[in-house]
This record gives sequence, structure tokens and C-alpha cells, in this order.
Amino acid sequence: MMPITDPANAGMCAERLQRFTRWGADLVQSGKLAGLSTLVYRRGQVVHMACHGEACQRESRAIAEDTLFRIYSMTKPITSVAAMMLYEEARFQLDDPISNYLPAFKNMQVLVAGSRTKLSLEPARRGITVRDLLTHRAGFTYGFMEATPVDALYRAHGVDFSTSDATLAEVVDRLAGLPLLSHPGDAWQYSVCTDVLGHYVAAVSGMAFDDFLRTRIFDKLGMDDTFFCVPEEKRDRFATNYTRHPESGALTPLSEAVIGRFTTPRAIASGGGGLVSTAGDYLRFCRMLLGQGAVDGVRLLSPKTVSLMLSDHCGPEMVAAGLRRLSGGTQGGIGFGLGFAVLVDPAAAQIIGSVGEAAWSGAASTGFFIDPSEDMAVILMTQFMPSGTYPLLRDMRVLSYQAITA
Repeated sequence: MMPITDPANAGMCAERLQRFTRWGADLVQSGKLAGLSTLVYRRGQVVHMACHGEACQRESRAIAEDTLFRIYSMTKPITSVAAMMLYEEARFQLDDPISNYLPAFKNMQVLVAGSRTKLSLEPARRGITVRDLLTHRAGFTYGFMEATPVDALYRAHGVDFSTSDATLAEVVDRLAGLPLLSHPGDAWQYSVCTDVLGHYVAAVSGMAFDDFLRTRIFDKLGMDDTFFCVPEEKRDRFATNYTRHPESGALTPLSEAVIGRFTTPRAIASGGGGLVSTAGDYLRFCRMLLGQGAVDGVRLLSPKTVSLMLSDHCGPEMVAAGLRRLSGGTQGGIGFGLGFAVLVDPAAAQIIGSVGEAAWSGAASTGFFIDPSEDMAVILMTQFMPSGTYPLLRDMRVLSYQAITA
């Protein structure tokens, strides 16, 4: 069991944290979620950990502290840390073209106008850089967005890092043969950038990407329950992923063929969304960031590198434009660092929080944020798609901050 300390010792109110517990219980009792776990860490202590509902309704298996969850895009910050570890070894500079290691990305073309069958293209004004990958400004997209001719080309050519049976190198090469949606550096476009970054890590390090994460991050931090494929002996802890039945509205398990396979070894390791983890393991990763690159005497990054990663590299206006394309949202005040969204202006974002807070979420409604100024990390784990159906991440932010008393 994870030790829970008196919240008062960390400047938080136990009574107010009960609001977090009741919120989680209500989500399950109302039938919105099958189960979830929430965790709040502040000033070196876990002050809240609650598990609600079931990891698998069919098996009547309860959510527990060691339940395994698909974290999808919460993989992206981990991949970004891996890249910055190589940056610290002076293997590359952030403004280096990725074609130095991935030559297929030389001489990229950019969509100007047209349809999937008749495209008007022009040469990219410059090469894609490492920072472009870290900040989602490479000009890539996602095939599932189904909004542009480039999205359609991704689907037609099998540029899908979640379900592909090809290798990471093969899917990246397919991508390199397709046009960009925008010129590198011109726009923030949520995309497969971090999958390409994972392949870049492999090319620079000379190691398979999954081996790099395991040996250089997971083993070092003691993240023993974080992996791309759930080992057979741990599958009884793996949560089912749910959606709503289109007719009955009942919670319904999602097919692994649709959402990515996590129990069968695969040739591909998706740095953009392929990991499974636990709340406790992800807390180790968050604590490393809050510790300015180190936790319990193990250092992965320099404090200066962490500061650079948590700085805004894009500007709220660029990110807001990208979010409008992605989800139709109008939220401002949020920039993007090297692998994370960063809060620049809480008033403009219309959310409680601190300038410099870093956060991201996953497709199955998982999410986290770290607040260095408050020495706080908050993690939500559940399995429900599509994300954004309920305002879970905004609610968990309010429920965390309202419990701070000192």
C-alpha cells in the first residue's frame, strides 16, 4: 500500500481533499466511468490516493493502487525526456535538422491546396528540427483527425503508430514520403511528432527505442510497471478500456484492434502513445521532474534542462489556434514546452493554477499535471474513450488546488 501522510503536513486540508474522493465515487456511482484512481502529491508526500469502481466489470475486478492503465499520450513527456537526455550528451542541438539522423526527411513538401487525389505542393522553407518535434511544430498531423487531405493520406498509407504491424522505422519512412500540413515552425499542430522523436532517439542512441526507455529511464527510476506490452504475469492487473454503446449508452469494452494492442508483443513502440503504467510509476516520473531532473538520488536531467523543457516555446496564440483545429476549443493562456503543455496565464486560460505548471493527458481520459512552484503533482488514471467526454482534468485541477491551505 502506498503510504498516505497527513495532508496538514504538506499544507493541505484533509476535509477539502474529501471532495476529491466524493467526486471520484460519484463518477462511478453515476455510471459515467467504470473506475478510476486519483493521486495528489505535495512537498514530498502523497496526501491523497483513492481508488473507485472496477478495472474490469465483466470480472468484477476492482481498481487498485497497482492497476495498469493505457496512458496513451502521457507517453509523450517520457519520450521527450529521453530525447533531452541525449541532448545533454551533446548528440545534437535543438535547431539541428532531424534529417541529420533521419535522411528520409530531407526535401519535404508542404500542402498548399487541393484534395487527396489532386494536391498542390511547395518545398518546405526549411528542414524539420528536433525542437519542432518536441513542440508539435513539424507540420505533421494525425490520420484520425479526418480534417485535411494530409490526414487522409496518413490513413491511406498506414501512418498509424498505435495499430500498425510494421516496425517503427517502416512507419516513419511512410510518413516521410507524405506532404506536410504546414511549413516547419509555422503552426502548432498536435501530431505524430513524438512518434518520430522516438525513432530519432533510437537513431541517435543506436538502441531500440523501447530498450532505451527501459534501461535509461524505467530501470533507473524504479518504474517496474511501465512498458509497451503487458507481461503475461501482470495481465490480471490490466484495466479494460470502455466507451459508451451508441444505442444503449451503457459502458462497453473497446476492441483492442481499434485502440491498439497492449498484450501482444509488437514490432513497433509508439513514443506518442504506446505505454502502459500505474499511478505509482507515473508519480516516480513526475517526482523526477519536480526534483529538477532527479529523484531519490537518481538524476536523469540537469535542473537547467528541466527548466528549458517547462518553458513556453510556442506562445499561447499559436497553441490556441492549434487547439481550435483539434477540438474546436477556444482556451487561451496555455503554451507548449518541450513535451508538455505549460500554463502561461491562468486568467486567460480560465483555470486555477500556477504560471509554469506543466500537464498533458491521454486518449483514455488519463491526465496529470506538475506544479513546481507548489511542489505538487496530481495524477488521474481511468480508461474511457473518447477523452473530453467529461471535464475530468479541469475538475481534478480545481479539486487539487482548492485543498491547498498553506
